[in-house]
Amino acid sequence: MAAENRLRRLARRVWPTMLRVWLPRSLWGRALLMILLPIVVMQAAVTWAFFEAHWATVTGRLSDSLAGDIAWLADSYEAAPTPSAFARLQSRAEAAMDLSIALQPGRALPSERRHALFAATDQALNRALTERLDRPFWFDTTRYPAYVDIRVGLPQGVMRVIAPRDRAFAAQAGAFVMWLAGATLLLTAVSVLFIRNQVRAIERLAAAAEAFGKGQEVPGFRPHGAAEVRQAANAFLDMKARIQRYIDQRTALLASVSHDLRTPLTRLKLELALAEPDARTQAMARDLADMEHMIEEYLAFARGEAGEAMQAVAVRGLLEAAAGAVEGFGAEVEIVADPGLTAVVRPLAIKRALSNLLSNAAAHAGRIRVSAEPVAAGGLRILVDDDGPGLPPERYEEAFKPFVRLDEARNQNEKGVGLGLAIARDAARGHGGDLVLDRSPMGGLRAVMTLPG
Repeated sequence: MAAENRLRRLARRVWPTMLRVWLPRSLWGRALLMILLPIVVMQAAVTWAFFEAHWATVTGRLSDSLAGDIAWLADSYEAAPTPSAFARLQSRAEAAMDLSIALQPGRALPSERRHALFAATDQALNRALTERLDRPFWFDTTRYPAYVDIRVGLPQGVMRVIAPRDRAFAAQAGAFVMWLAGATLLLTAVSVLFIRNQVRAIERLAAAAEAFGKGQEVPGFRPHGAAEVRQAANAFLDMKARIQRYIDQRTALLASVSHDLRTPLTRLKLELALAEPDARTQAMARDLADMEHMIEEYLAFARGEAGEAMQAVAVRGLLEAAAGAVEGFGAEVEIVADPGLTAVVRPLAIKRALSNLLSNAAAHAGRIRVSAEPVAAGGLRILVDDDGPGLPPERYEEAFKPFVRLDEARNQNEKGVGLGLAIARDAARGHGGDLVLDRSPMGGLRAVMTLPG
C-alpha cells in the first residue's frame, strides 16, 4: 500500500513536468494545438468507426461472396475436368459473376506475395478464402489497380481468377478517407489563419509594451484583434498615458526643485568667496561642494534621463568621455573597444552610468580596464574591471540598493550618497539590459553592463 501511494505521488509530480516539456511554449502553438487536437481526435474516431462498423462489415461480406464463387468454380471444374466443361464455366463466370478465369496446366502457385499498403484489405480476403477453400491459394491486390488476381491450386495446375476490385472490397472507402483528409486540411488552414491573426495582435501589444519599457515610442500602435486583446491594449494605452503624465509632472517638479536649491547655494558660495579666507571658510566651501554633489545625484536618480532620445553613437567615444570624468582620481584607465563599434542608446544616460562605475572603481583602485564587445545574440556588453579590494559575492546585490553605503568596501566615492551603482543599473535596465557585479580577473571588482541590440 505504501509503495502504491509513493507511485501515485511520483506520478502526480512527473506528469505535470512532462506536460510542460511536451506542450508548446508559445501562445500560437498552444492555441493551434487546442484547435487541431480535437479535430484530429474527432476525425480519427470517425475514421475508426467507419472502418469498424461499415467498411469492415461490407468488405467482409463482399470477400466472402467472391470466395464462395471461386470455391464453386474450383469444385465444378474438379467434378468435370474437361476443356468443354471449363469453357462453359468461363462463359458462366463472366456472364453471371463478372469473373475472368483461366487454367494454367502444370503450373504452381507463386511462392511470394506482395502485401497491400492497407493491410485490412488483404486480411479480409485471406480470411474469406481460407474459410471457403480447402485448397492452396494465392492472391495479389496490388498489381492491378481495378482488379484482384486470385489463383487456386488444382491437381490439373492453377486456376487463375481476375475479379473486379469492387467485388472484394467496399469501393467508397478511399473516397471517404480523401474527403475526411480534405476536410481536416481545410479546417486546419482556417484555424491557422484565425489563430495567427489573433496572436499577431498580442505580439504587437507585447512589442509596444517592451518598447515603452525601454523609453521608446510606438506611434503606429493601436488596439487590434479580439475584444479581449483590444481591452488589454486600451488598458495599456491608458496606463502609458498615466505614467507619462506622472513622468512629466515629476520632471517639472525636479526642475523647480533644482532651481530653488541652486539659488541659495549660489548665494552661499558668493558670500564665502567674499569672506576672508581661513580654515573655517574652506571647510564651509567643502560642505557646499558636497551638498551640490549630493543634490546632483538625487536629481539624476529621480530623473533617470527618461526624456533623452535614443541615437546611434560610437561606443569607444562614450568610454573615453566617461574615463575623462575620473582623471582627477589618479587611477590609470585602459580602454579596450573597437573604434567601429556602435550602439543605439541614450548617450547621456549611458555616459553617466559609466562615469559612476569608473568613479566607483577609481576611488578604490589604481588600475581600471573598461572594455566593450558585441554579444552573439545581438547587443553590447561593457566590462569595467579594477584591481581594488572588491566586494564579497553575497553583497553584490546590496551594493545596488539606493542610499546604501558599504563603508568597509565600496559602493560610491567618499562624497556620494549611495546612488552611483543604483543610477547605473537604472540606466542599463531602462535600455532593456542589466548591470551585475562579479569578481574581476584583475583581482578587484567587475561590473558587467549588458545592452540589447
